[in-house]
Amino acid sequence: MKLRMNADRKTPDEATETVAFSCDAPDAQTVYLIGDFNGWNHTAAPMQRRADGSWFLEVLLSHSRHYYQFLVDGKPVLDPNAMYLPLGARHEYVSIIALG
Repeated sequence: MKLRMNADRKTPDEATETVAFSCDAPDAQTVYLIGDFNGWNHTAAPMQRRADGSWFLEVLLSHSRHYYQFLVDGKPVLDPNAMYLPLGARHEYVSIIALG
């Protein structure tokens, strides 16, 4: 995943970053980004397939700790590029990103 700062932020409490999520799933039919930032909604954040078979989505996130997974053809998948993978509130492993 890649991070980009939002140049329009005003205070540290309002700080956000555009985060580029990428998932390598060349054989998948659908990939969604699910996490605490979208209520773990299975259809809120569809990712776009790229020519190389990876899936991509940019999301504006607040400076905080965020838990997420990729939903690849309906199955949760961890991000191998995540900072660390704690046991989450949903009693399963989740990927985590800490911003700010």
